[in-house]
Amino acid sequence: MPKRYTRKQTEARERAPRATLSSIVAATTAALAPLRARRRELERLVTGAPETPRWSSAFMTGDVTVIAEVKRRSPSAGDIAPDLDPAMLAEAYVTGGARAISVLTEGPHFGGSADDLAKVRSAVRVPVLRKDFIVDPVQILESRVMGASAILLIARALPAPRLAELTRLARELGLAILVEVHRPEELPSAIAVEPDAIGVNSRDLETFQVNVAGVEALLARIPASIVAVAESGLSARSDVDLVARWGADAVLVGTALAGADDPAASVRALTGVTRRGRP
Repeated sequence: MPKRYTRKQTEARERAPRATLSSIVAATTAALAPLRARRRELERLVTGAPETPRWSSAFMTGDVTVIAEVKRRSPSAGDIAPDLDPAMLAEAYVTGGARAISVLTEGPHFGGSADDLAKVRSAVRVPVLRKDFIVDPVQILESRVMGASAILLIARALPAPRLAELTRLARELGLAILVEVHRPEELPSAIAVEPDAIGVNSRDLETFQVNVAGVEALLARIPASIVAVAESGLSARSDVDLVARWGADAVLVGTALAGADDPAASVRALTGVTRRGRP
């Protein structure tokens, strides 16, 4: 169950500075030195890293794919499931019909870790998406060593040349790429790198406000050759049906599933919605 806060704890949380995309990216960049020092080690480990399930295997049916997220907490929701067992949760998701698992590995703001992803990778045989604030090539190497099948790149956090650079490296290492957008002006650079998927996030990562209706126009503009994923603000089958009518091929659901009493049943309730496709 989500953690309950006392009145004093709630007031303290409300007074604390709210993390935003720009502040999280700045903190991530500032903390990269130890990982950069391991670059040669990671390059060596990549050469022996085992194959992982193909990302494309999650999208081979006519139904909307549910990508279920392992998520301990977030800056907007606070604690969701701080004591979750990543392996058990992933197994429950797959039992319920999830065809891919997203794992938040960012630590300071989301409580995740590389260990969470490793445990999920060893527990299930579906593609695993590493969801983090990736801004440097060494994080791509780290993702491959972790056992990810795919990585998230946030268009708003990356200048177009860096987005292209990271995409090229990920592709060379056999990683699929999901580029996340929120605003119309972010879509051209996302399409230009020809990713495996484009995620349209209804949550503005600077204000954390959610506007599910705002994804409709963006989903319609994603080329039919690219998997379109609706993200954030989705918790019911009616939500999945709505974004499917707008052209979503998949949904990525985190808070509503990670904090559920019965994660398998909660995933199952979202599955079986027919994909409508896009022109």
